[in-house]
Amino acid sequence: MTAAHPLDNPVFAALTGNQATFAVRHGNAIRYQPNVSPFCAVADESSAADWADAARLTVPGGAALFVRLSAGPPADWEVLVAREGVQLVADDLDPALDPEAVALTEADVPAMLELTERTKPGPFLPGTVELGGYLGIRREGRLVAMAGERMRPPGFAEISAVCTDEGWRGHGFAARLTRAAAAGIIARGATPFLHAAADNVNAIRLYKSLGFSHRRDVTFVVAKPPK
Repeated sequence: MTAAHPLDNPVFAALTGNQATFAVRHGNAIRYQPNVSPFCAVADESSAADWADAARLTVPGGAALFVRLSAGPPADWEVLVAREGVQLVADDLDPALDPEAVALTEADVPAMLELTERTKPGPFLPGTVELGGYLGIRREGRLVAMAGERMRPPGFAEISAVCTDEGWRGHGFAARLTRAAAAGIIARGATPFLHAAADNVNAIRLYKSLGFSHRRDVTFVVAKPPK
């Protein structure tokens, strides 16, 4: 039997491998620590038992975020959001360190939260910075652009939270930070990948111009388990 590709279930692969220290697990369901990321996964999307395990990981009345690749949550789960997306993998990317890109740390979390709240690149929580690899560009003393790493399945690392303040768009910061983040990933011997909303055509165009190619479609699902 052919082994599953790490990117077919990237959250599960990351949290049972390189990022196990950030994992909360019950049976065949696993999620990031709640202050780090809302992503959750099950080993087998077709298994009712695995989804029951996922329900145990969700706080009462709360929801979890899944990267759905085939079957969705069971019918008794309440789907709050289902947004189509794409998974892209670097296959012809020219990484480049950037002299203006500075490493972001816990001290920068307030500025990172403020920037992501304004730009909405996807979920970013106070503990997300602990996943590492976050880089930023400042102008006039303010953080105006950033990018970093989120999921790290074996052999891969996801570039995430790529965002630029509206007043500083058009300066190429997203491209520069994506290439800089990729440089750190490739230096470790891993392959960069990323996710994007399918309707974010400008971002997808940018990533493809940098050397990413479409691997597969995905659906981002926010869902609540039965009470």
